[in-house]
Amino acid sequence: MVKAIRFHKPGGPEVMRLEDIDLAAPAAGEVQVKHTAIGLNYIDTYHRSGLYPLPLPHGLGMEGAGTVAAIGSGVSGFSVGDRIAYAAPPPGSYAEARNIEATKVVKIPDGVDDKTAAAMMLKGMTAQYLIRQVYKVQAGDTILIHAAAGGVGLIVSQWAKALGATVIGTVGSDAKAELARANGCDHPIVYTRDNFVEKVLEITGGKKLPVVYDSIGKDTWPASLDVLRPRGMMVSFGQASGPIPPVDLGIFAQKGSLVFTRPTLMTFTATKEGLAEMANDLFAAVSSGKVKINIDQTYALADAVKAHQDLEGRKTTGSTILLP
Repeated sequence: MVKAIRFHKPGGPEVMRLEDIDLAAPAAGEVQVKHTAIGLNYIDTYHRSGLYPLPLPHGLGMEGAGTVAAIGSGVSGFSVGDRIAYAAPPPGSYAEARNIEATKVVKIPDGVDDKTAAAMMLKGMTAQYLIRQVYKVQAGDTILIHAAAGGVGLIVSQWAKALGATVIGTVGSDAKAELARANGCDHPIVYTRDNFVEKVLEITGGKKLPVVYDSIGKDTWPASLDVLRPRGMMVSFGQASGPIPPVDLGIFAQKGSLVFTRPTLMTFTATKEGLAEMANDLFAAVSSGKVKINIDQTYALADAVKAHQDLEGRKTTGSTILLP
């Protein structure tokens, strides 16, 4: 038996329960990981609320780190005791231990501790595909990242800055503005006070931007289109404020032949080779010191309800982990 967070109906944080569950031996192609740290991500709230439906009852959590406790048949390249991390479906990382496909995990390199690994996999590899694949940030670019003080925002800001870009970011308070500034965001904009479109145009001298990275959704749509230059790219990778409403596709022509994309991490990590390449790029950026992972909140696994309340209440910054 292991303890795990489960929910039996969709709803608010209060639907989560810490339960004892049976954990079978890993099946063929799987490894069993004993978690030492678990990542908390906004997608977890989408699963819990029913926005992204799951068969019920179900576990939560897409990210974790720990050690290999057992190995299923047909698995090579791993040994019991190896330190591993992952950011992959199906949800179930909110648990003391779980089984997961071996092709979805990577070894944690020396120099990266388990807590950092658990906090960086989903957010860090999201940052990787955003700035290294979807729109390849180059030296001299000026970019906008919404929620710049969040987990992905802090990583994107640091990494893009290291690549030679100028980073503009939106945040919800002066305290978050200072946090963003300390992590590579050249121009934090407090969107609750200032109009971010006006501020971006002021910063750029009206030149507008090649790309906007947006995890907010409804509240930042469609104003984000107004800061993009002709043929610029709108990258929507989340919807913390709610989904973007139905769109007349003609808007992208009217705003200057814009490109819109709604990427997901799992598309980019769908192959073992793609996962390894992205993880290696991320680990290298962290190990070099160019990117620092900010773990600003730590909760016990049993306190997952409180963790979700704080996350949805926008009381968190950086990365958050649960400890089993």
